[in-house]
Amino acid sequence: MVVALAVGFALEILIAFQAYRNAPPIPETVLDPEGQVVFTGAEVTSGQQVFLKYGLMENGSIWGHGAYLGPDFSALALHELGLAVRGEAARSLFGRDLQSLSPDEARAAAAQAARILRENRYDPARGVLAFTAAEARAFKSQIAFWTDYFADPAANGGLPARYIRDAGELRRLAAFFVWTAWASIANRPGTDASYTNNFPYEPELGNTPTSETVLWSALSLITLLTGIALVLFAFGKFDYLGWKGTGEHVHPKLLPATATPGQRALVKYFVAAALLFLVQVLLGGATAHYRADPGSFYGFDLSAILPSNILRTWHLQSAIFWIATAFVAGGLLLAQALGEKEPRGQVPAIHALFWALVLVVVGSLLGELAGIRQWLGDAWFWFGHQGWEYLDLGRAWQVLLAVGLAGWVVLLLRSVLPALLDPERREITSLFLLAALAIPVFYLPAFFFGSATHFTVVDNWRFWIIHLWVEGFFELFVTVMVAVTFFRLGLVTHQTAVRVVYLDAILFLGSGIVGTGHHWYFSGQSTLNMSLSALFSAMEVVPLTLLTLDAWDFVKLTRSRCDVCGQAVNIPHKWAFYFLMAVGFWNFVGAGVFGFLINLPIVSYFEVGTVLTPNHGHLALMGVFGMEALALMVLTFRQVLPDAQWAGPEKLIRISFWGLNSGLAMMAAGSLFPGGVLQVYDVLQHGYWHARSPEYLGGGLPRLLEWARLPGDVVFIAAGAAPMAAAALLTLVRMRRRGTAAQPAP
Repeated sequence: MVVALAVGFALEILIAFQAYRNAPPIPETVLDPEGQVVFTGAEVTSGQQVFLKYGLMENGSIWGHGAYLGPDFSALALHELGLAVRGEAARSLFGRDLQSLSPDEARAAAAQAARILRENRYDPARGVLAFTAAEARAFKSQIAFWTDYFADPAANGGLPARYIRDAGELRRLAAFFVWTAWASIANRPGTDASYTNNFPYEPELGNTPTSETVLWSALSLITLLTGIALVLFAFGKFDYLGWKGTGEHVHPKLLPATATPGQRALVKYFVAAALLFLVQVLLGGATAHYRADPGSFYGFDLSAILPSNILRTWHLQSAIFWIATAFVAGGLLLAQALGEKEPRGQVPAIHALFWALVLVVVGSLLGELAGIRQWLGDAWFWFGHQGWEYLDLGRAWQVLLAVGLAGWVVLLLRSVLPALLDPERREITSLFLLAALAIPVFYLPAFFFGSATHFTVVDNWRFWIIHLWVEGFFELFVTVMVAVTFFRLGLVTHQTAVRVVYLDAILFLGSGIVGTGHHWYFSGQSTLNMSLSALFSAMEVVPLTLLTLDAWDFVKLTRSRCDVCGQAVNIPHKWAFYFLMAVGFWNFVGAGVFGFLINLPIVSYFEVGTVLTPNHGHLALMGVFGMEALALMVLTFRQVLPDAQWAGPEKLIRISFWGLNSGLAMMAAGSLFPGGVLQVYDVLQHGYWHARSPEYLGGGLPRLLEWARLPGDVVFIAAGAAPMAAAALLTLVRMRRRGTAAQPAP
């Protein structure tokens, strides 16, 4: 495991270093043929800050990264730039406007425009970029274009009417968009591909996949097949791998109605998480409606009160918050189960951590609204909406969150200290503690950039959080928590639990660390990242293949007998176990099948930023981390209630389990997957800009597929999230009544 970490981070640090070195240059000045200033580098950087301040990454995207409610701003700017240069080429070659040319003449004009745009006229010695007259005129027309875009909520995906009005901000924003368009098509010095590896796809301007994109896609399949073959060989040769063992004396140790005061204090964490989960899915339904009918919310102008960018921000942030809250509480629950002795003063500390989390959650969500509304002035970055997708919360709230996570690790350490002194429990406890410690430590890259940092560099560190922190170390913590849960439930021995943790850690981290780079294929990095990331990203499917091998072991664990005494192993936490089985299923389907579908460079080139991305994201985030959070939630609810009181919450949890899983499947099969396939087809037919444009998104079939998501959403909300919230509240009420009844009479 140490070797996997060392090799992975050595390569990942090399890629990060190259991001600083190879990021597309921002010229100090852009000049027209007459030597007049078109725009400056300072305006590009300031334009990026305007982009962030108004939360536009929660409306559209840059180089495919961001939201899907609006266009890809860089692709649309490139298309408009291309139209202007093609028009100039038409008049130069044939003396007529572009619209009057024959097909052959139009192709000749497009070829001329491609040559002009692909020529890199940036002089690094002077910091000057030379624009042609057509490019300079295109920049001026871009200001008017984006002024119109931000004026109409029906056309811009649900932003408020006349969202950005300041002429100076619109000019700087246009400078940022045009610079991203220039970097998308101008050849990187010494190569025949742009700084973004020819992304986005714009065939009429010669922006098509590079040979490296095709080559590394093909070679990555070799590492995938080799990795799967090795795993199948190992599981065939060593029959003790996976969730099984022989000659093991195992019986449940986590028994219902035996919770400590500290474990009972954790119930309010899960109640808050369940309620926040319900709010999150309601926000998701409202956000999806902006794609189905952006001009109206059933006849009501929702954009005037809650525009699409704040709804999507809250949808993403509340998802992270409720899952993280459940993980924090679940970690404390399992730490107490490992330590078997509650430290003095633990209950007040648990209460204090809870209210600290409430402060961060409520404060950051309100701050994001204030930031979007421009109520915070220059403090928007610190206390409002930071602007980076998934890391929208203001920097001050990030600091408080990191401090809270560090305090959580201290509480875990206090709980597991007795287990660290016990030889039988020491190893699994140490792994549990190290996996927990990695969560605050690897959140630190969120502080490595600011609002003026180069977009390529930010995307490097941003995906250290989105992918490496979440899909790497949170995935590892999930594995450890599942192992600890099975160990304390008496389903596996200490040896089996430790063996699974080591194996999964090697496979998940060995492929996942460098595999993070599949997000950077087209964000300004060089082909070094593409080559390494494609090879390792393909291998991310290998550990997920283990889940299919483990599936039957999961089923057998629910029907097991002790190999030593022959007694049946009773599973008191049945529904927690079912949610853990759902984790395995969705991990393979959402992260494995649909993740691999979009990770190959040649597929990602056409797909990134289309609905196939949220298809993977919904199934992987909710199916894996969401189901694990709910497993911990149900485990805790069962732990604090006796059999007689459990019947009511159990009925609601049964409904929730089937509602969530069926609703998630309906959402993907009925809307997200077919909608994504249709959108990628449009990319291939008309170019990337068109498939992300309001014209395409407002078309009949795409709009119909958005409406087709409604049944799945209704099932997921009404039969999934709502019953779980009701079960949480009912558990809290019954636990408190039981605690009151147990108190001696005065």
